[in-house]
Amino acid sequence: MQSSKQGIIMPNMSLEKNKMPMLEANDRIHSFDEVALGYSEEVAVLEANRCLHCPNHPCVEGCPVNIDIPNFIEHIKNKDYESAYRVISLNSSLPAICGRVCPQESQCESKCVRGIKGEPVGIGRLERFVADNHVDEEINKPVSNGHKVAIVGSGPSGLACAYELSKDGYDVTIYEALHVAGGVLMYGIPEFRLPKKIVQKEIDRLVKLGVKINTNVVVGKSISIDELLQEYEALYLGTGAGLPNFMDIDGEMLNGVYSANEFLTRTNLMKAYKDSSSTPIMKGDNVAVVGGGNVAMDAARSALRLDAKRVYIIYRRSMEELPARKEEVEHSIEEGIDFKLLNNPVEIIGENGHVKAIKCIKMQLGEPDERGRRKPYPIEGSEFELDVDVVIMAIGTSPNPLLKNSCEKLNVSSRGGIIIDDSGMTSIDNVFAGGDAVTGSATVISAMSAGKNAAKEIKKRLSNLVI
Repeated sequence: MQSSKQGIIMPNMSLEKNKMPMLEANDRIHSFDEVALGYSEEVAVLEANRCLHCPNHPCVEGCPVNIDIPNFIEHIKNKDYESAYRVISLNSSLPAICGRVCPQESQCESKCVRGIKGEPVGIGRLERFVADNHVDEEINKPVSNGHKVAIVGSGPSGLACAYELSKDGYDVTIYEALHVAGGVLMYGIPEFRLPKKIVQKEIDRLVKLGVKINTNVVVGKSISIDELLQEYEALYLGTGAGLPNFMDIDGEMLNGVYSANEFLTRTNLMKAYKDSSSTPIMKGDNVAVVGGGNVAMDAARSALRLDAKRVYIIYRRSMEELPARKEEVEHSIEEGIDFKLLNNPVEIIGENGHVKAIKCIKMQLGEPDERGRRKPYPIEGSEFELDVDVVIMAIGTSPNPLLKNSCEKLNVSSRGGIIIDDSGMTSIDNVFAGGDAVTGSATVISAMSAGKNAAKEIKKRLSNLVI
């Protein structure tokens, strides 16, 4: 940051983002403490001054919830952090969470003009700074407007929908299948990336707004959609995509084979990493994680923190095609995860019912297809074995079929996603859906966007009803 002779603050024209301070790799692999430590005030202001406040604001276009990014960054430049928080909160109900886990590099930051000749402005890091430095204000419960809405699922989509409705006086009740609210934010994303106290703080804020949360209720089993519609005027289905996918290879039923969902839920939600935990989990000395997305990185890094001596990532394409966030991959490499790229499992080998090894075959990539994706092909005769005692499958998830199986009127696609119209409504009148339950596994911010949009449509529908 520079000043001219007239005292005008000039932009910081550094081509590089200010680095995020981190725990040292050798220290963090023995702890579930958060890895990224956050910007200091000095660094945040310095980074904010890299923003040129472009007249067309292309970064806003890249944000799924259309946060006024230049405006909140301008407030950081002026050290008015509460105003920055208010700007973010107009469009996002979970800024401390999004600042940590959203893939800004493929969304808002990918549109940043500063990224043309250098690194884009660290928008996500600045969002986190603002949220972490926000001073909690007293929350007043809005006056009820008389309308009752039920939300199924308390993940990011359900929480966003609940926030948008409750702040306008809707009587909102969330039904959650697990014993703790928060969905994938609680059970799926490890503590070292997203501390649970941050998620709980957002949930507590909703409760102060008047939102009721009923845990241990499995809609479709404990209570039906039809029964909910007798009590509520509208429903929002934000049940996520919690059904794990497997490869259908020999050995997947052996002891020591986990879906990433199960492994992370036992670790994050049931606190298997604590010495006092009674949660059974096979920690493993040598662990293979199959997959290349963020969930695979989370599982691999969690296994390392559960005292694995060697952790492998097995992915059938190359580093260039790896779908995980760049930051996640870099952290994994720093922590010593062994990437076995251009390899694909063909069998899990057992001994006395337990995992003994994983057999893989080497792969090569073909020419790019119309989407630019290079299809992997096996190399004949290239099979090899890795000695492992735990295998974690992180190859994606699908929407759980429970709701469809319990309600024939609910239309779903061939992939299991709930079918919705342009307004977000399902095949059942006044029943809306969004997030991973519709699209399959996607990002936290896209799920929030779906919940927010559904809330708008619910308001439109119910505003025409006589109270």
